[in-house]
Amino acid sequence: MASTVSVRLLNPRSDSSQALDEVESLFARVESTCTRFNPDSDLMRANAAAKKWCEVSPTCSAVIAEAFSAYQRTHGRFDPRVLPALQALGYDRTWTRMPADTTPSAAHPRPVPRRAWQPRFDLAGARVKVGSTPIDLGGIGKGYAVREALELLRGHAESALVSAGGDLATFGPGPRGDRWLVSVDDPTCGQEPVAVLGIADTSVATSSVQRRRWHRDGQVVHHLIDPRTGTSADSGLHGVTVVHPDNAVAETLTKTGFLAGHRNIRRLMDEQQIPAVWVTADGRVRFSAAARNLVEWNVNRVPGK
Repeated sequence: MASTVSVRLLNPRSDSSQALDEVESLFARVESTCTRFNPDSDLMRANAAAKKWCEVSPTCSAVIAEAFSAYQRTHGRFDPRVLPALQALGYDRTWTRMPADTTPSAAHPRPVPRRAWQPRFDLAGARVKVGSTPIDLGGIGKGYAVREALELLRGHAESALVSAGGDLATFGPGPRGDRWLVSVDDPTCGQEPVAVLGIADTSVATSSVQRRRWHRDGQVVHHLIDPRTGTSADSGLHGVTVVHPDNAVAETLTKTGFLAGHRNIRRLMDEQQIPAVWVTADGRVRFSAAARNLVEWNVNRVPGK
């Protein structure tokens, strides 16, 4: 997942080490079965099978089902069928092996097909049909893993925090005895956070374009694809952070918020009463109405912008 995974337990019980081993196994299982960088992974075999049944692990089937749920919940604004676009833009290998500059590409990104995504699931036999357009499970797979990891830790400590890159989830009181303090990183790669949120028994996800960006044909591109165009989204935003009890849902909301753009993200989040923080392309730090009671500290603008 190209992320450091960390777990923090407060007042752990004697059997907590076994739970930690299960968390480690869970992340390894999600990564190995849902990666798009191994042609033999369950995901890539299902992509190759297209409209035919493909036997996959229960873990991979569950993550694909999670992606389909997000697709339905957002009326297609979240669409995992962006893999061909990512590959056409040069993101065809794990991030740690991506060159700073990709060679000119003959492939041209195309919009995601307008026809509805209708994967099929045979849960009894752990078989799936993903359809004719290959899918990517990167972000939602990580959100799924963080959520499920937290559930594995319940009952093994008074409180816990699971963090993986820009995703984290918590239960129980934080070290101060009330809320966990979570920093919202500067998406322009500044050293200081743009905000600190106080959360409890919930999760946080962030999507940003600053770290996973590269050059293709002389232009800067990034990994957040607009399904309507098949190209890197030009939304006037640097990053979006969302708070939600379900980390997989939070992951989805960061993507749909980013695609909504700086003109529409506030309305989107306020209509759903979602706590959200976003940084605009000109460095302004903004909050949804529901985020106000979570903010412990913030700046109004990214330094230097």
